Amino acid sequence: MSQIDWIILVSTLAFIVIYGVWKTRKNEGMDSYLRGGQEAKWATVGLSVMATQASAITFLSTPGQAYHDGMGFVQFYIGLPLAMVIICITFIPIYHKLKVYTAYEYLESRFDLKTRTLAAVLFLIQRGLAAGITIYAPAIILSTILGWNLYQLIIIIGILVIIYTVLGGTKAVNVTQKQQMGVIMFGMFVAFYLILSYLPEGVGFMDALSIAGAGDKMDIVDFSFDPKSKYTFWSGITGGLFLALSYFGTDQSQVQRYLSAKSVNESRMGLIMNGLLKVPMQFFILLVGVMVFVFYQFNKAPIFFNPTGEMIYETSAADEYRAIESTYDQLFIEKENLYQSIAETGVTEALTQDINAINEKERTIRNQAKEVIKQNLPQIETNDKDYVFITFILNYLPKGLIGLLLAMIFSAAMSSTASELNALGSTTSVDIYRRRIPGKSDEHYLLMTKVLTLFWGIIAICFACYGTLFENLIQFVNIVGSVFYGTILGIFLVGFYIKSVKGNAIFWAALISETIIVIIFWMDVVGYLWLNAIGCLLVTIFALFIQKISKDA
Repeated sequence: MSQIDWIILVSTLAFIVIYGVWKTRKNEGMDSYLRGGQEAKWATVGLSVMATQASAITFLSTPGQAYHDGMGFVQFYIGLPLAMVIICITFIPIYHKLKVYTAYEYLESRFDLKTRTLAAVLFLIQRGLAAGITIYAPAIILSTILGWNLYQLIIIIGILVIIYTVLGGTKAVNVTQKQQMGVIMFGMFVAFYLILSYLPEGVGFMDALSIAGAGDKMDIVDFSFDPKSKYTFWSGITGGLFLALSYFGTDQSQVQRYLSAKSVNESRMGLIMNGLLKVPMQFFILLVGVMVFVFYQFNKAPIFFNPTGEMIYETSAADEYRAIESTYDQLFIEKENLYQSIAETGVTEALTQDINAINEKERTIRNQAKEVIKQNLPQIETNDKDYVFITFILNYLPKGLIGLLLAMIFSAAMSSTASELNALGSTTSVDIYRRRIPGKSDEHYLLMTKVLTLFWGIIAICFACYGTLFENLIQFVNIVGSVFYGTILGIFLVGFYIKSVKGNAIFWAALISETIIVIIFWMDVVGYLWLNAIGCLLVTIFALFIQKISKDA
């Protein structure tokens, strides 16, 4: 990295931290710390909700996902706008009416203390894991690509987030996320523009889309009914809907964002803003990844994007790997000639067939290279999707913009992690500590909330230091959520809509359902998105059955 890149990176991160601390220097009391004094306007709520979900994993992994698998991942978000409408109608008015600090306070008033505690604990488990991953994900990738020390990088990201989150609470998270979203989206638009400008003369945006389509990257909607398929229209409109309902409606990291709004209407408008902009934003990020794919049709891509794969040259399989690379180089010469024809004549049916054939050969060669690495270097993760976009940034963007894009990645990591730590600290304080140790002063609970936020920050850093890559990182976070979210959502929906069910029935229904969901996930019966709908349905069925045979009237 050049000096100008370092200046841009460091100054951007320093500004965000200092700005967050300065803007919230007058925070006093639990209400100000946990709900920001309920001063946030709808635009702040909307941006904060978007920034909370849009972690560094989104901007590192999603383009790589599109590079390899195309635009189909956007189906994951199809159910999100409908979820926003349901939450605006049902969830928000109840939370505001009860004046809760956390979503789980409602469950005690509706059911009992043990149900509230169970939901809070399930949230703490899955969100505690996710907080570690949102730090670890960018750290492992950046450390691998840039040669920085992984543990030092994890600690730096963690400490930066902890400083303004512990000191400023919810308001600090809200005000910093506006700046972070600005940096993030500006960086993505700059990257998109540069990718198009790097394409050969005569290859415009529409030509790029045609090339991507010929390479099977523009298959956006899949209407098949295969339950094992991860991303289809049906899994998105059902499993994706239930996941979005649970995440935005019951996950404290999101609920806390719109509990800080000035009114019910401001909360609703913020969520509607998220519903309207989230799908286009994800579509655009995926499109960036597809354009990277098009760029690499005219420029030779690494045979393996994870640079640690170069350790293969130090093993006995070095000659075998070089032979595979030689075949790959010859294939790229064929590809250059093919795409030169496309630049001159456009995409024809015959050329489309040739593109498919050459891409299939390329996939075969890449898989051969990965297999050699896997056999000789088993400690290296051979799924290299997460390294695609950052490799392009460092190899092809001009000086200054590299620092901007790295600042974008750090900003995304900090924004989502801040929301998670803020929610973990408040949930532990309000739903666990204060409920078990009542009668203390507001100052005491405020201090304990800050201490618990710091505690979760340290836990997240420790977990990140011992994290491991699991397939594509954005999938890992969604998988963790899907294992727990369906059960939590089921508890809330039964509470909202089925008044006959009491505390004992819902408590045992939730425990049984969560056990079944873990078994289904472990046995890999269905795609993980379906776990959200299944978990919610199981809780509802078991709750009704247990209530019917119970003496709890």
